[in-house]
Amino acid sequence: MNGASRDALAAGRERLDALTDSTSVDAAQLADELASVTALLDREVSLRRVLTDPSQAGEAKAELVQRLLGSQVGGHTVDLVSGLVRSRWSRSRDLVDALEELASLADLTAAQQAGTLDSVEDELFRFGRIVASNTELRAALTDRKANASAKGELLRSLLGGRAAATTERLVTRLVAAPRGRSLEAGLESLTKLAADRRNRMVAVVTSAVPLSDPQKQRLGAALAKLYGRTMHLNLDVDPAVLGGIRVQVGDEVINGSLADRIEDAGRRLAS
Repeated sequence: MNGASRDALAAGRERLDALTDSTSVDAAQLADELASVTALLDREVSLRRVLTDPSQAGEAKAELVQRLLGSQVGGHTVDLVSGLVRSRWSRSRDLVDALEELASLADLTAAQQAGTLDSVEDELFRFGRIVASNTELRAALTDRKANASAKGELLRSLLGGRAAATTERLVTRLVAAPRGRSLEAGLESLTKLAADRRNRMVAVVTSAVPLSDPQKQRLGAALAKLYGRTMHLNLDVDPAVLGGIRVQVGDEVINGSLADRIEDAGRRLAS
């Protein structure tokens, strides 16, 4: 998002944090209700345009939200959505993207409150790896002709009882409403949100063999010192790296594998 939309989302995140800091607010229920509003505005283009029309007074748009949603969702959800429509948006579509992100953050907050956020981060990452390596599973979950309930049943068979409830909710929501994203991109976005919830950066570490606990601790400390932030390590094993490790933080790649060094040497010889 850019400009006004970025500022509006930042304000929405602050309001969500203030709400969920209260133990009286059910963050998981808030997430479900925000997801329902996301689906509504994603479907109803004309309503979305009215709620983001800069020529309309913010208070009038908030009153419209109250009339439409007041009997459908809880007061906290109405207040959050009302705050969003009072803000200015660069594009009407950005409002839906913001609502979707707030729904995911509310679910991740519920996981944090339950002490399962680390597990959710790891499960999202591992599920993304499974999807990337299993073409049949990916095809089944992204088939536009497949019925949503069948996809949900497939996910329950894969994740039910094996993953945190938050992980299952997030993945099911993503599969049911990808909103133009690939499944891999959606899972990556959720993983980054989970890391951000703990003010951490994510490093994807690929090694030829599993790292020992001391190795993970040393690597995490070194990366935290390098980037100035606590680092969460998503670990992957790939014998193709031959030796050493490969670390990716955002768009930056730190190549330390034997395979990379061999490839680099080959390029130098060829030149």
